[in-house]
Amino acid sequence: MRHNRIRAAFLGSIFIAAATAAVAPAMAQTPYDGLWSVTIVTKTGTCEPTASSTLTVTDGKISSPGADVSGTIGREGLVRVSIRGAYANGQLNGNTGSGKWNGASGGIPCSGRWQASRQ
Repeated sequence: MRHNRIRAAFLGSIFIAAATAAVAPAMAQTPYDGLWSVTIVTKTGTCEPTASSTLTVTDGKISSPGADVSGTIGREGLVRVSIRGAYANGQLNGNTGSGKWNGASGGIPCSGRWQASRQ
């Protein structure tokens, strides 16, 4: 009788673990996942005056096909990203965001601001 209860408890815990694992990927999604249209504006330096790009956020990780992009967005919307040697940080809130960036062009430092909106 005792072995049946132990077996039932063991099988029950396996079932719960399997159910939790099946649900985990859906819960990994962050509030900022999706496509974002980003525009950067140079304030100082000789970098391009403006540039626009579409970035993808998946599970809080920032990417863009064919581009050297890496970064994260925290659950509270804190942005940290590196794009082709430039670095940016800022804040997303709902469907918009903004922040600062810095980098270099031809060895000359550049910096500016960025704005983003969810597509």
